Amino acid sequence: MRKLDIYIVKKFLQTFLFTIALISVVSIAIDLSEKVTRLMKSKAPINEIIFDYYVNFIPWIVGLLTPVFVLIAVIFFTARMAKNNEIISILNAGVSYKRLLLPYMIGAGLIAIALYIGGNYVIPKATDVKNKFENTYINRGNRKVDVDNVHFFLKEDEKAYVRYFRLRDTSMQGFRIEQFNAEGEVVQLLQTDRLDFLGPPNNWRLNNYTIRTFDETSETLRHYKEKKDTIFPFTPDDFIRYTNEMEMMTTPELKKYVAYEKSRGVADSIKHVTEIQRRLADPFSIFILTLLGVTVASRKTRGGMGMNLAIGVTTGALFVFMQKFSSTFAQGNYISPELGMWIPNIFFSIVAIYFVSRAQK
Repeated sequence: MRKLDIYIVKKFLQTFLFTIALISVVSIAIDLSEKVTRLMKSKAPINEIIFDYYVNFIPWIVGLLTPVFVLIAVIFFTARMAKNNEIISILNAGVSYKRLLLPYMIGAGLIAIALYIGGNYVIPKATDVKNKFENTYINRGNRKVDVDNVHFFLKEDEKAYVRYFRLRDTSMQGFRIEQFNAEGEVVQLLQTDRLDFLGPPNNWRLNNYTIRTFDETSETLRHYKEKKDTIFPFTPDDFIRYTNEMEMMTTPELKKYVAYEKSRGVADSIKHVTEIQRRLADPFSIFILTLLGVTVASRKTRGGMGMNLAIGVTTGALFVFMQKFSSTFAQGNYISPELGMWIPNIFFSIVAIYFVSRAQK
């Protein structure tokens, strides 16, 4: 790398880290001011507030807003270079505009790699600790339980149904298992008024149950009044959901969860698929927003750095808004998760290409 490349990459990374530190401190201050009352009421231990929540709050906010941090950092130090006539000097020295963009892309590549590794493997572990604290002391309503009319597959030829699941004593009311033959016809039906969870790993107790067996010409009914301890391939945890549980899983865990839900015939994993696509799309957005930031800030304007920073913040807010908007549509099954999470990148790619074509060269 030439001295120019090292100079720009160094400024890029330094400004990016400074932006992270500054906005993280501001975010912590705002978050603490909003939640201090609830933290005091819940009597959360000070050491858990610091080390479990806020130490892990920083990776979460960084992973969430890294593309915006990159855009602000690029605009900030590039606008300063333009103000000091460094950009004009570089171009007058015979360096083409495309060549000027190379160190920016190198810096963006380093951040994109770090975001990909962190977002898929590291940040979810920190978020897991943060969210568990939050679910315990701040937002206890984040837990959601599937309680009414739950259908799911145990095997390809076995389907279970729960009329009502009660979390208080981990019991099920109106439980049944249907077994099918190759033609899709019911050959056996197990029904019980109550199914009790005995303990891990997956021990259950049938109470007052019946088994109905069907063949081509007859039906056999057997009724058992005694209790029977048995094993089923599910636990009470399979009926408990957290509104933010997808943030707490690494990408391999998300893929495993989606595959498991599909095998059970439960179509409730669209949010998890959307999260996987978001983690894949975010590193690419680093390159797009870097390119956009350079083209916006490399031109010396009358408004100075303040005007460029205002443009950067507005653009970043628009990116986050579009990302949330398309994510909502994807999670609502109005569009596919792949398209939903890549719409912001597609839109801002077009904008960035336009700005590059109009940039002062």
